[in-house]
Amino acid sequence: MYFLWRASETSCSFCKSILIAMKNLLFYSLLICLSYLLFWPVPIKPVSWESPAPPSMAGVYEKNDYLKNIEIFWENDGHYGPEDIAIHEDNVYVGYHDGLIMRSDGEFYNTNGRPLGMVFDVGNNLIVADATQGLISVNQNGIATTLSTKSDSDGIPLSFADDLDIATDGKIYFSDASDKFGYGEDQIEVMEHTPNGRLLVYDPATKLTTTLLDNLYFANGVAVSPDDSFVLFNETFMYRIQKYWLKGAKAGTSEIIMENLPGFPDNISSNGKGIYWVALFTVRNDFIDQTADKPFLRSLALRLPEFLQPKPQPYAFVLGIDASGNVLHNLQYDARDAYSPITSVKQYDDHLYFGSLAHEGWGKIEVPK
Repeated sequence: MYFLWRASETSCSFCKSILIAMKNLLFYSLLICLSYLLFWPVPIKPVSWESPAPPSMAGVYEKNDYLKNIEIFWENDGHYGPEDIAIHEDNVYVGYHDGLIMRSDGEFYNTNGRPLGMVFDVGNNLIVADATQGLISVNQNGIATTLSTKSDSDGIPLSFADDLDIATDGKIYFSDASDKFGYGEDQIEVMEHTPNGRLLVYDPATKLTTTLLDNLYFANGVAVSPDDSFVLFNETFMYRIQKYWLKGAKAGTSEIIMENLPGFPDNISSNGKGIYWVALFTVRNDFIDQTADKPFLRSLALRLPEFLQPKPQPYAFVLGIDASGNVLHNLQYDARDAYSPITSVKQYDDHLYFGSLAHEGWGKIEVPK
C-alpha cells in the first residue's frame, strides 16, 4: 500500500508540474502575441481623419440587380485581372495582372509590368498607364515607347501610374495613385490614409510631364470633358470626385463635385455625350470608416494574419453622373457571384464594357434606357 501511495503522490506531482508548465507556456505565448500586436513594426504611419457616415442605400443609391446579367468574356484563358478595357476598330484590348495586353485576335504586347488605364490616341497608338513602368505608348505593330516615368516639374518618379484620358489637343492627363506606395500596396495606403497621389499631364509636343495637383488621396480615375474644359478625377480613399478646370476663369483650380460616395470610386470615363461612368470598387467598409479616428487600431489590423484583415465585399456597383455630379444611372448587384470588383466601365455604342482587378474575364451589358 505504501508503494501505491508513493506512486500516486509522484503521479500527482508530475501532473501538477505539467499543468504549471502548460499555464506558463500559455501565459508567455499570450504575452508574445500581445507584444506582436502592439509593438511589431508596420510600414505605415496612420493618421486620424474624419470619415462621414455612409449615405443611405436609398433614393439615387437604391439597391437593384441591373448588373446581375453582365455577360463575361475570355474566362479560363490562363490570365486574370483585366483592370481596364479599350476598344479600337472592333477589337477589344485588356491588360492583365501578368503584364500581358490581349487583343481580340491574340496577344498584343507585354509591358512586363501592370497595365492599368488604357486609351487610344488619334494616331491609333494604345496609351497605357502602367503601375510599374509609367506612361507608355504601343503602336499597332506592338512596338512600345516610354513616354514618362517621372514628373519633369518636380522630379518625383511615377510610382503607381493608374488611369488616363486624352484631350483633343493630344495632351494626356493621368493619375499617379501614390508616390509613396506602389502597386499591390493599396491595402497599406488605405490603412495609412495620407495624401500621396497626383494628377499630371504629359504634353506630346514638348515631351514633358507636369504635376497639376498633388496631396491627393489615392488619385485614380481620370476623364477629360468632350470640350476639353475640365478633367474629372477620383480620390478613392476619400470617397469623392473632383473637377480640375482646364479653361475659363477657373482654369488651374479644382472643386469637389461629389463626396461621401457609397463606395470606393475607381476608374471614370466619359461617353462623349454628357455622361461620366464611375466604377465603384466595392461599397464602404465598416472597419475603415469606424477606425478613421483610431489610427492605432488600423496599425493593429495590419499585424493580423491576412485572412483576418478587412476585405472588400463582393459587390458590383456603377454610377452614371453628369458633369456636376448628379446621379443619372445607378447600377448594382449585391451577391457573392457578382462580377466584382468592377474597376473600369466604358461605353461603346449601346453597351457598357467592364474591367476587373481580380476577375478572369471582362464584362458587357446593354446601356440602361
